[in-house]
Amino acid sequence: MTEPDIVRRTVIVDDHELLRAGTRGILEDAEGFSVVGEAADAESARQVVANTLPDLVIADIRLPTVNGIDLARQLVDDHPGLVVVILSAYDDEHYVRAAMAAGVSGYLLKTMPSHELVASLRNACAGVSRLTGVPRGRGEKDPVGPAPGAGEQLTARESEVVRLVARGMSNKAIAQHLSISPRTVEGHLNRVFDKLGILSRTELVHYTLAGTLFVREPEPDPEPEPEPEIDGSGPAR
Repeated sequence: MTEPDIVRRTVIVDDHELLRAGTRGILEDAEGFSVVGEAADAESARQVVANTLPDLVIADIRLPTVNGIDLARQLVDDHPGLVVVILSAYDDEHYVRAAMAAGVSGYLLKTMPSHELVASLRNACAGVSRLTGVPRGRGEKDPVGPAPGAGEQLTARESEVVRLVARGMSNKAIAQHLSISPRTVEGHLNRVFDKLGILSRTELVHYTLAGTLFVREPEPDPEPEPEPEIDGSGPAR
């Protein structure tokens, strides 16, 4: 199918019915989206997603009981390939970093014009991380890359996580590969974002694959100790 013919099945998660209706109206007026479900909290959102198997979930960051970032983390882990975008009233950089580390594909503000919302959702579905409306040093301009030598600030474990992100692995897959928890992976990514002055996984992958970011190679495993020789006359000494 050509791009205009792609219809992205969408679930909207917001505890305000009026905001859900407004977002639904914007998407129904746009090409390429079909709203297949709505939810007012994380528990019902997980059920709706399991029942409808959407391509895209748009979630508010402030939800009853479980916040949108924790919901996004659960959905991304449970449904590989699902695109989750946060639509928030908060432009706090801490929220942005936490959301990106959790694996969301975009962080958008509710104050943005409807045409920008639609364009940003399309970009997120196409794999282009979006931070529209979020204050940052470079804004949405072409990235200039981390400062020379910035990658040398990363620890060996942080470098290992970066390499696995660049391979396209999810936090859950990275955690399993490294025998750590997904939350530990997020913690490493948050520190990487802070050290490099970036906000998204997409930027991280771009700089890594482009060779802009030096990432140290893992330390080789130590040589195993030689086995004691056994002469057959009795237990090894």
